[in-house]
Amino acid sequence: LLQNKPNKNQLSLKVEWIESVSFANELETCMYAGAEKQGDGFLKGWRDIPNNNWLNDSILSIKQDVKILDKFIAQKGVEGLIKVCAKRNFNIDTIDYFLPHLSSMFFEKRSFDELASNNLSIPKEKWFTNLTRVGNVGSASIYIILEEMFYSGNLKSGQKIFLFVPESARFSYTYALLTVV
Repeated sequence: LLQNKPNKNQLSLKVEWIESVSFANELETCMYAGAEKQGDGFLKGWRDIPNNNWLNDSILSIKQDVKILDKFIAQKGVEGLIKVCAKRNFNIDTIDYFLPHLSSMFFEKRSFDELASNNLSIPKEKWFTNLTRVGNVGSASIYIILEEMFYSGNLKSGQKIFLFVPESARFSYTYALLTVV
């Protein structure tokens, strides 16, 4: 429930800000469907592919270029965070909880290391994810993580929760700062 005043009967979360950063103008598409990736990174759409190739080449299937994902997902996420920190005059050290959406635990260490190498270290005890129990449920993941944190019994008024949500298809990232009220 999103409303303009806190719940009188329990803790609420105040949205301090939400920022999105996209690198679609810099990087080739990572996830796609209805197309075939060309050697130069551009996509050839299904309408330009003979229909007898659609099935054999899985043209209509969802595909992901894991090489480009592996190379850029953590790097660009932190690069976007640096931009947001500057714009919002935000110090990552002020947060109590860090809720990243991770598509795979493979990216946890990579994200942790990338943050640290850019002087944005977030101690592991501040990290909260439920990926190993719930799995990656795509765009619903951050809401499920946030709900679990909200009902964990660990939140106290005044605490800051930072959400980190990558979208790998076009390397877009959303960051949000919430305050427990």
